[in-house]
Amino acid sequence: MQHKAAFYSVIVLITLIFSVRLFNIQIMNDEYAARAERNATQAEKLYAPRGYIYDRNGELMVGNSPTYDLMVSPYLVKDLDTVQLGKLLDLEVVDIKKRLEKAKKYSYFRSSMFMKMLPKEHYARINTELKKFAGFYPQKRILRNYPKPGAANVVGFIGEVNTDFIRKNEGYSMGDLAGKSGIDKSYESILKGEHGKRFYTVDHRNRRIGNWKEGAHDLLPVPGKDLTSSIDLDLQLYGEQLMSGKRGSIVAIEPESGEILAMVTAPNYDPNELVGRLRSRNYTSLYYDSINKPLFDRGILAEYPPGSPFKLVGALIGLQEGVISPRTTMTCRHGWHYGSLTVACHCKGGPMNLRKAISESCNNYFCSVYQRSVDHGGDSRQGLEIWSNHVKSFGLGKYLGNDLPTGKKGLVPDVAFYDRFLGYTGWKGATSVSNGIGQGELLATPIQLANMAAAIANRGYYYTPHIIKDVDGAQIDSAFLTPKYTTIDSIHFETVIDGMHDVFENGTAKAVRLEHISQCGKTGTAQNPHGQDHSIFVSFAPKDNPKIAIAVIIENGYWGSRWAAPISSLMTELYLSDTITRPRLEQRMLEGELHEEYRKQHLAIYGEDSTYEANF
Repeated sequence: MQHKAAFYSVIVLITLIFSVRLFNIQIMNDEYAARAERNATQAEKLYAPRGYIYDRNGELMVGNSPTYDLMVSPYLVKDLDTVQLGKLLDLEVVDIKKRLEKAKKYSYFRSSMFMKMLPKEHYARINTELKKFAGFYPQKRILRNYPKPGAANVVGFIGEVNTDFIRKNEGYSMGDLAGKSGIDKSYESILKGEHGKRFYTVDHRNRRIGNWKEGAHDLLPVPGKDLTSSIDLDLQLYGEQLMSGKRGSIVAIEPESGEILAMVTAPNYDPNELVGRLRSRNYTSLYYDSINKPLFDRGILAEYPPGSPFKLVGALIGLQEGVISPRTTMTCRHGWHYGSLTVACHCKGGPMNLRKAISESCNNYFCSVYQRSVDHGGDSRQGLEIWSNHVKSFGLGKYLGNDLPTGKKGLVPDVAFYDRFLGYTGWKGATSVSNGIGQGELLATPIQLANMAAAIANRGYYYTPHIIKDVDGAQIDSAFLTPKYTTIDSIHFETVIDGMHDVFENGTAKAVRLEHISQCGKTGTAQNPHGQDHSIFVSFAPKDNPKIAIAVIIENGYWGSRWAAPISSLMTELYLSDTITRPRLEQRMLEGELHEEYRKQHLAIYGEDSTYEANF
């Protein structure tokens, strides 16, 4: 029995030894084969071209241009001549070593970026000389280019993704680019495309000697889809010219669709500054420019008191709630007076009906309308809540739901707000009467004011403002095609619109009236506690079947008819007639600047010893 047991034990042991040996041979052979294949091939990432961005008329706004990154595969680097490579790349030896160590830490066997965006003028020479350096090879990448240096805030820019972005978004890896702002960010998933991969056979010096397996495993990149924006590039660039030397915004919308025709912010920057090897330096300079804030899109981020243009909404609420009629007349004695409270008025004074009160911008009339609206029925709390809901139906005090990657919702005060703000609940309409003339606690962005003008132009509804027109001919999101109705009946709009028309015919914007275009608008002045008041204007044209609604805000621009109304009128004329018939007015707007007002405001806020430098 003992002999049998010993015999079987020997058999089992021999079998086990052979099994282990066979397993090792198979595994090692597979590993050697994989290593040999890895040593004989080189993978190159093929970056997908991003989709082009066009304006509404088919003009190219954003295209692509190639650049080349220098890649390294650390496991292939042998006997590296760091001095010679440093001369070739204009880098110090110590920098060469640091970059190589960084690549090794990332992955010894996987390729990574050694130097991005090789200088174009040196690329041909570098590409030839690189054959002497095993493990290094150039890789093509696609960057953005901008044929016309404008609309930077609209089209946005792209930048390298970080680890947090990669963690939250599938299909990205280090070195990839993604939209960081504007259209390029909002429509990243449409524009980015899908990267491909190409495999090469290489020799022992890492020189490519052909396609691996005749390209059988190559994956071609899928280009991103082209996108047509709603922007009229000529109108956009004209607006940027008009805003030279000024701060503020112009937003123009097509009322019948909600398509954004122009969205100008000033100061702005040339989008080409954020492309290429100097991108990081230029971005840092723009980001830390706290005086001019060129990266701050005032059209969607800056919140201002809406000023007198808000009187239009107040009038419509008064008509809807029945506290006034088109014939309601009030006598202005150069201001609104209620006990010890007074709001001054600079209109001509005397009896005012609604239409005249709009054209002359009577503060007394609209303070009274607000007071009546809030105190109507004897319950000011309920009255304010009704008023607040009416205001919000015009898209004020809330996010509009547009396709822009950022924005502010402004402020429309309600009952809860004043309970907190005032610290008691016994307030009346007179307590917050400044709301009636667009001051007080009200805040709105330029895009909200342009949308408000579009809602009035449409006699009671608007389409969500949006920057996209179509994607490769496909229909856009249905949310942008559905009208949003205000809480005001359409019957009430005609008197208000007649008053807006009178603003140009015999009111505060008479100086910028056009013979061949019927304009409707409202001037405004927004109080500025830090310096000169802001100039505001909203308008639409033509009066019937309107094609453009526009809001203009010029910071520190004094009053509405001084800067905002002329700029709005010029933008309207160019868009509707493709010409300018008032060259002297145009020249005055193009050459006008407000640097002295901005300097005085800066010194008032930061002190006489502070430095002010305007770069626009």
